Amino acid sequence: MGCTSPLLAQTPAPDPHDAQPERPTVATHAGTVAPGWLEIEAGTEFDRYADGSRGGSAPVLFKIGLASHVQLGVQTPLAWPPNAGGAGGGLAAGDVLTSLKWRLADRAPILGRFAIEPALKWPTGSSASGAGTGTTDLSLLVISSHSLGPVSMDLNAGWTRRSGDGAAAPRNATLWTASFGGPAAGPVGWAAEIYGYPATAGPAGARSIVAVLAGPTLQVRDWLVLDTGVIAPLTGPQPRAIYAGLTWNVGRLWRP
Repeated sequence: MGCTSPLLAQTPAPDPHDAQPERPTVATHAGTVAPGWLEIEAGTEFDRYADGSRGGSAPVLFKIGLASHVQLGVQTPLAWPPNAGGAGGGLAAGDVLTSLKWRLADRAPILGRFAIEPALKWPTGSSASGAGTGTTDLSLLVISSHSLGPVSMDLNAGWTRRSGDGAAAPRNATLWTASFGGPAAGPVGWAAEIYGYPATAGPAGARSIVAVLAGPTLQVRDWLVLDTGVIAPLTGPQPRAIYAGLTWNVGRLWRP
């Protein structure tokens, strides 16, 4: 998951120790962590599917600033895949994902604060349990962030190409998101999003998904932001879900 940050979308964080949440939404913003700094995002999501099965995930994302406009991301998720008619199928390690967000512009015409984020997902999770796909995935995300007064808006479009024969997961997949966030009262803010996964082809192909996400955020400190909320499907096999998590700007690891 990414997040619409309550921070202004078109200007860098005023202090490198300020948290810049990419969660809880599917979208991410175009901002990057300051060079030499570490930020950690962690959360959990509990899913309930239409057939009564339940599952969930607990992703942890490590964000490290490599340069003034470049951020390394390493995500190490845990998952409990669903079992029909009952609880999840047990906790298992998911696929590790590495990404490199490159902020290309802060005030570009039309695009606003603009970044691209290529990523590589490794087949480290168990495909037998459903926690991993058993495929190596190459993806590219295009990110456009804007400030609409006190409200931030993040628009994402992405494409993924997977290895394998399409039996475990579709060879090609796309996504789109429109995410919004802003202040509510004092340290309390809000995040809301509509997102979609267009239909995929092949043996593991699935119908298109469109869903909405919404919930409050709480800025405990400049460097610590909490979030919680719900996810509801509009079309397709998206499960209903609740989530909670945090973004913690740990501090400087080295001086660039």
